[in-house]
Amino acid sequence: MLGDWPRRLVESDRVPLPRDNAVRAPSSENRDPMPPRPMIARTIPALRRALDGLRARKASIALVPTMGALHDGHVSLVRLAKRRARKVVVSIFVNPTQFAPTEDFGSYPRTWKTDLARLTAEDVDLIWNPDVKTMYPDGFASRILIEGPATADLEDRFRPHFFGGVATVVGKLFTQCRPDIAIFGEKDFQQLRVVARMANDLDLGVKVIGSKTVRERDGLAMSSRNVYLSPEERRLAPILFKTMKETAHELRAGGDLQAAQASAVETITAAGFTVDYFETRHAETLAPVTSIKDGPLRILVAAKIGTTRLIDNIAV
Repeated sequence: MLGDWPRRLVESDRVPLPRDNAVRAPSSENRDPMPPRPMIARTIPALRRALDGLRARKASIALVPTMGALHDGHVSLVRLAKRRARKVVVSIFVNPTQFAPTEDFGSYPRTWKTDLARLTAEDVDLIWNPDVKTMYPDGFASRILIEGPATADLEDRFRPHFFGGVATVVGKLFTQCRPDIAIFGEKDFQQLRVVARMANDLDLGVKVIGSKTVRERDGLAMSSRNVYLSPEERRLAPILFKTMKETAHELRAGGDLQAAQASAVETITAAGFTVDYFETRHAETLAPVTSIKDGPLRILVAAKIGTTRLIDNIAV
């Protein structure tokens, strides 16, 4: 049972030895049927000791940054990380600097016990779970200034604070964990482009890899914020994905880009959404396009239903 797990699992500075050095049970009868529990670090010294252990055999390391409240989409990121590196580190940190005062930092779901159970089942090597004081100690005064994909007039138009907060915390995670690769979901497509650009521009030595969006059976992109949807809102939410698919099909068939986008906004609005944007952009730069011939394209949408804001995207 989760409530019976030893207290040593949640102590900040006492990090168990890496699993390579663990003593194995001599017989299958005494062997724990569950995977070994991950190491957990909550301070910088504990993190460094744990990482030194993981690197003892020059193992490659993948980082999966998260804010917790893990769902199957996050699990898919972890599984991709395990295919691409020998050791996997998952960070769980709800980053206050990417929330505006009007947003849901205080009520953002925090589900430590279930998150720990999920990551244990996936045989993760290390969980980095700092608190706000560790990430932003007294006197913290540095920020990463970003342009390019961060100023594409998409999410940044509605959340101008957001990508500065993301870039700063991800930059810290990269320098703290020093991974070889980092895995981000494609659902937050502009974020993926921002982080990849930052890692490249600042020579951080991290290869940023995007992982395909994981969806519910009806097409709704998995998100920690889906728990805020009422039953009726949840029934309507897949309209976003359905409309994007129809628009992409229309564009591939030679339809007019502006007309297709306007029709999509009409459809989504009629379903009860308030649309922030429904845009077709260049898939690499996020620059505006006027034709399907302008390069690889991505449809990106953000819309609110009730009090819940949903974002999604697909390739054309």
